[in-house]
Parts: sequence; C-alpha cells; structure tokens
Amino acid sequence: MINVLISDLHLEESRPDIVELFTKFLTECVATADALYILGDFFEMWIGDDDLSPFNLMIITALKKATDQGLAIYFMHGNRDFLIGKKFSRLTGCKLLPEEYVVELAGVPILLMHGDVLCTQDLAYLKFRKKARNWFFQKFVLLQSLKRRRAIAERYRAGSKAHTSTTSAAIMDVTQSEVMRMMQKHNVQHMIHGHTHRPAVHEFELNGSTATRTVLGPWHEDGSALICKSDGSRELIVIKLSAKQTPS
Repeated sequence: MINVLISDLHLEESRPDIVELFTKFLTECVATADALYILGDFFEMWIGDDDLSPFNLMIITALKKATDQGLAIYFMHGNRDFLIGKKFSRLTGCKLLPEEYVVELAGVPILLMHGDVLCTQDLAYLKFRKKARNWFFQKFVLLQSLKRRRAIAERYRAGSKAHTSTTSAAIMDVTQSEVMRMMQKHNVQHMIHGHTHRPAVHEFELNGSTATRTVLGPWHEDGSALICKSDGSRELIVIKLSAKQTPS
C-alpha cells in the first residue's frame, strides 16, 4: 500500500505551471497510490465553497475524477483554506480531517497536522488564527458577497506577506516543546506536518526512544511529497517541473 502526503501547494490562477504539475502528479497517484493526504494550504486562498470560479472548478473536477477512479483523498485545513467545507467535500469526494489526526501507516501511528499551531512563538499569527477559526467570524465572512470576501482575503494575504518578511525565521518555525507535547497528547512517536516550508526529517528523543518529525515541502518552484510504503519506508521526494516523477 502506498500513501502520499503533500502540503502547501498554494494553488492559484497566476501559477499555471504549479497547477499543471499537480494535475500530472495527481494522475500518477491514481495509477500508483492508494491514498493522498493534503495537509493544508492546498489553495493560496479559499473564500468559500460557493466560489465556483472556472479555476476552482478545474481543480474540483480534477480531484473528483481522481476519487471516482478509486484514489482516497483526505484533506486537512491550512491557514489559507480554512473556509473549505462540506460542499467542497461533496463536490470532490475528498474526506475532511480534523486539525489533529492520527493515522496508521504501515501499522505505525502517525500524527498529521498542518503545523501552524506548533509555531507558538509567532504570537501575531496565533492571534489572527484564533479570530479566523471562530465560527461566528467565519459565518460573518461567508455572508459577504464574493467580491467583498475576495477583497478581505487579499488584504489578509498582503498582511501575511508583510508579516513573514519582517519576522525572524526562528519565530515562524515550530517550537520543539509544543511538538513533543502534541505527540505525547496523542501517544505517538512520529509526526508529519507542513506550513513552515522547511522540508526535512528531524529525529529526537521522546519517551526514552527515537521520535521523528517530518516536514513536507512547499510547491513554490518544484513539487514535494512524502511517499509512505507498506514496508514502513518513508521518503521525501522533489517533483521537478521539467521532469515527470511518479510516487512509485
């Protein structure tokens, strides 16, 4: 059994190269993988399931085709697409996951997260996150027109870029004590997340034995994926724009 995990594609109409790379990779997943896990920030921004623009419909159609062909796709919210809801799930066939989800891969329990709540030093972001994830705030936003919502999203997007350009890399990375707390909360020795855009596999001691934290890479220039096979092996791969790679 092959499970593929990706995160932080930030799909948007202005990056047709990344969109094309993903759709090709999705086709390969249908042919060679059993399940695909998308751990947030799949879209650069998502302003509501009723925004059925030609671009969004193209992505929805690609996902629906893949799930209809037998690929199980699981979706976790990120900080860019937390407004994705049940309608998106129905249209695509994707199953929505909670913010903290333990999955067994090759018999090993692994905690999946987007990763943003692990960055406990980024107080400005966490303040925004608390507001944005409030159900009343979301309901208020979704009552606005699509035009108004798009303007709100663009404003927050600009603010996010300004924040990341002026905040130290250390502050925007995960806090190790929070990583360990989350893993102990769920009684796991392995975690996989995205968000930080720093693909790597980190090993450390937890509960007297070796634990791992695997960080998925962003799709800024090339693609990135974690391939988990039935023999227990896990490999971070780079998917080049200029070359077709398969998750086999």
